[in-house]
Amino acid sequence: MNPIDWLLHSQVVIAGSAVLVREIVGNGFGLASALFGMRRRVAAWPIGIVGNVLLFTVFVGGVFDTPQDKDLWGQAGRQVFFAIISVYGWYRWYQTRHHGATTGVQPRWGTTRERLELLGIAVVLYAIAYVVLRELGSWGPQWDAWILTGSILATYGMARGFVEFWLIWIAVDVVGVPLLVQAKFYPSAAMYVVYGLFCVLGFASWWKIQNRERVGTPEPVVVG
Repeated sequence: MNPIDWLLHSQVVIAGSAVLVREIVGNGFGLASALFGMRRRVAAWPIGIVGNVLLFTVFVGGVFDTPQDKDLWGQAGRQVFFAIISVYGWYRWYQTRHHGATTGVQPRWGTTRERLELLGIAVVLYAIAYVVLRELGSWGPQWDAWILTGSILATYGMARGFVEFWLIWIAVDVVGVPLLVQAKFYPSAAMYVVYGLFCVLGFASWWKIQNRERVGTPEPVVVG
C-alpha cells in the first residue's frame, strides 16, 4: 500500500470503534498549527490548511468513505472556512513580518465596538448555521452550529490579533468534546480536550504579551 492509500483508507480501533488514520493525522496538523499560532509564527496558517483538507474528508461520511454513521456538516464546513480565513491570516501575518516585526501579529484586546460587532455577527451566524445544518441532516445541528459559529469568530479574532479569540475557542471546546464523543470521532474529541488546555495557556501567554507591549517593555527576539 502506497503512502497516499494508507493515509486515505487505513483505520485503527479505539474504544471498540473504527477510526480513520487521516482523522488522527489531520488533528496532528491542527495541533501543530495551534502551537505555531501561540508563538505567533506565520507557519501556523499553511500547516493548518493541510489539517483542514484532511479533516474535511472525515466528517462527511455520505460523501467520503468513513466508518462513522453520522455526518457532521458543521465540522466539515468549518474546515472549509478555516482554509479560506487561513489564506487571509497567512497574508496578514506575513505582511506584518515583512514590515519588520519579529512575529506575525501584535496581540490586543478588542474595543467595545469590535466586541459588540462580534456578538451581532455571532447571533446571525448561529441562526443561519442552525437552519442550514438541520436541512443538511447534520447530527446535533444546534451544537454543530455552535461549534461552527465559534470557530469562525475565533479564527477571525486570531487573524486580527484579538486576545479574546482564545476564550471563544474554549467555549467551542466545551461543546465539541461531548458532541464528538457521542458521534465516535474519538481522536477529534481528544484533540478538543488538548486544545482546551492549550487555549488556557495561549490566553495567558497573549494576555501577558499584550500587557508587556502596552507598557512598552521590549520582547526578546525569537529566532525561527
